[in-house]
Amino acid sequence: MGLQEQKQHFSVNLLDWYMVNRRDLPWRRHNNPYFTWVSEIMLQQTRVDTVIPYFNRFIGNFPTVQALAEAPEEDVLKNWEGLGYYSRARNLQAAARQVMELHGGEMPQDKPAVFALKGVGPYTAGAILSIAFNQPQPAVDGNVMRVLSRYFLIDEDIMKGSTRVLMEELAGELIPEGRARDFNQALMELGALVCTPKAPHCLTCPVMEQCSGRIAGRELTLPVKTKAKPPRPEQRLVAIVEGRGAHRGQVLVRQRPDTGLLARMWELPHVLAAPAAASKKAAPLADEPAMALLAGSLWAEGFAARPEGLATHAEHVFSHIVWSLQVYKCTEQDQSSELPLIAAEARAAYDAQAATREGTASLSAVSPESDTMHSSEPGTPNAQNISTSLNDGEMLMSSSDVSDLALSTPTLTGKGDGLTYRWIGPEDMDKMAFPNIFLKLISSYFAGAYDQVND
Repeated sequence: MGLQEQKQHFSVNLLDWYMVNRRDLPWRRHNNPYFTWVSEIMLQQTRVDTVIPYFNRFIGNFPTVQALAEAPEEDVLKNWEGLGYYSRARNLQAAARQVMELHGGEMPQDKPAVFALKGVGPYTAGAILSIAFNQPQPAVDGNVMRVLSRYFLIDEDIMKGSTRVLMEELAGELIPEGRARDFNQALMELGALVCTPKAPHCLTCPVMEQCSGRIAGRELTLPVKTKAKPPRPEQRLVAIVEGRGAHRGQVLVRQRPDTGLLARMWELPHVLAAPAAASKKAAPLADEPAMALLAGSLWAEGFAARPEGLATHAEHVFSHIVWSLQVYKCTEQDQSSELPLIAAEARAAYDAQAATREGTASLSAVSPESDTMHSSEPGTPNAQNISTSLNDGEMLMSSSDVSDLALSTPTLTGKGDGLTYRWIGPEDMDKMAFPNIFLKLISSYFAGAYDQVND
């Protein structure tokens, strides 16, 4: 069978299979360009099963482009909570405003206009145009490149731009006339359900008979893909500062800057310890110098707190950074306490240990591509371990919650970093937004998980 016949075999059999086996997904029930657009943005880096409830809630709250464009950003991000890669939500709303301003609220149907929307790349543009408008545009993502690499035995590195161009041209040639909507979804479905990354189900594949990769025994070695650079490891020391007096029953939190990683998210105060060697995970610091560094960093921000002992170890995984967290329970102190002297005396111990630790880390970094929970550092007998995997941001408060919180909880400004700090109680947890790891740590504290710690 020649190449043209192989292409015909692929298109015909794939479509026949899809019409019988396609999943019933909420965004497939309507040829609504806005629904297609939202679903494709949500599905980036995220599993279908995870997206479904978020999609239903998001569309329920923002049923039209206009509703999304006019909503407070805080409300949009709150509805995105848990999906990760929060720049997607911000870009989606910015693009909705573009559609309102430039296209009268109607999704454009030409590729340059769709591609010009914020957050829309070649794949998303192709998916919107083909699925929503049935235009013969290729929609090539990692799943599609995997399928095509195997079926046509393509040895080119899929991380290269030239390979993507090749795949887009090939995918475009495979689209049957008038069937772009079904074909592109069928191709995505095949990659998600059958031609999976590590264990392809070749015996149930509708195009197995002419799959060149399977015939050559290469289905497990394709596609060719350059390994991504491992995430940078960072050892961080985290303070759960327990309030006293007027702040009894509360803990100290701070808000991150308006831009950058985890923008405007709330978190527990934390400080970077000695950096690990390249591509290695740093070993935990000894408690004495770690607590000294924490006390000193809090004092520099205008807060006196005495570390009482290790509460837990935790890990927070981004696509490009891995935070290994040592979490210490601390107690608020009077500003006239001797805490600064304690911190200064112990700083020498910290510096000495940091010098000996340089280049000695031996554990491997966690892969940023994993969707599963990651192993934490081994804890002390009384320390629990918490691990999460996140991306570039989390939800924010709704506008009404901001007003309520501002009235009930005064803000403080850090003397050194200029960040906003607050004392919060458990009643504030449903009004504020934290990266998942800090949400878990604070919730565990209020649940009494760290009542007993080791000095």
